[in-house]
Amino acid sequence: MHILITGGTGLIGTALTQRLLAENHTVTILSRNPDSHSVPNGVNVARWDGRSAEGWGHLMNEVDAVVNLAGVNLGGSLWTRKRKEQLLNSRLSAGHAVVEAFEKAERRPKVLLQASAVGYYAANEDSILDENSRPGEDFQGRLVQQWENSTQAVEFMGVRRVITRSGVVFARGAFILTMFLLPFRMMVGGPIGSGKQYISWLHIDDEVEGILFLIQNQEATGVYNLMSPEPVRNSEMGRTISRVIKRPYWFPVPAFAMRAVLGELSTVVLDSWRGDPSRLLELGFVFKYPNVESALRDLVKH
Repeated sequence: MHILITGGTGLIGTALTQRLLAENHTVTILSRNPDSHSVPNGVNVARWDGRSAEGWGHLMNEVDAVVNLAGVNLGGSLWTRKRKEQLLNSRLSAGHAVVEAFEKAERRPKVLLQASAVGYYAANEDSILDENSRPGEDFQGRLVQQWENSTQAVEFMGVRRVITRSGVVFARGAFILTMFLLPFRMMVGGPIGSGKQYISWLHIDDEVEGILFLIQNQEATGVYNLMSPEPVRNSEMGRTISRVIKRPYWFPVPAFAMRAVLGELSTVVLDSWRGDPSRLLELGFVFKYPNVESALRDLVKH
């Protein structure tokens, strides 16, 4: 297959590109600054402005699938008013550009995979969240809903659209994993907030394999929770990190302290999302790292 990826130089896009190349697929990445990124040999890189199909739209006639990962990373910076605008505009503009390219294509790709996140759902303590659970009304919930909707128009063109509501992706160097590990490496690790909140997570390898699986499976359509079948409470996550990197688990971090430091971004670690990937499992997907300890032991070097 020939796959076009927006956001292909980010964490997930880079891992996905390497996986696709390993299977001898052809990969084209859209980038605002092609000269500033180092990509693997054999990858086609095309310039885009992130807002329109100008200069690259013709490529749609050559590709079989599109993966839309484009969007400023949720982590890495406090959610100021300016940052929120960047988070939203980067996603909506990219989605509209993709739709424009589909509209103009003479030979449309057969499938569009639209990235999304578990933050779509209203945080709900112990309740299990499936694809029909209600959306959140906070900033993150509204952001993700608009992100998903930005490419909905391709469905009316007869294109198979798949939405992946991913859990927190654990990968070497990923912001969220680093945030979990840092207190333990400083010998002050422990539960964050109440410690009872659920974390829906997955290993980067399962994120990539899940995307590829859904692209290739022609029966896949609509929304899929892409996250481990074993979500964990924050306290369990902490104890597992403690075992894996051999550091103490003892120092609780109060919720008010996290809010003081991270502001609204603190909801990423303080809110509870207990996601259920049953729809994906029913389709036949098998997770390589279903439990958090196996994932951390693969990713964490100490």
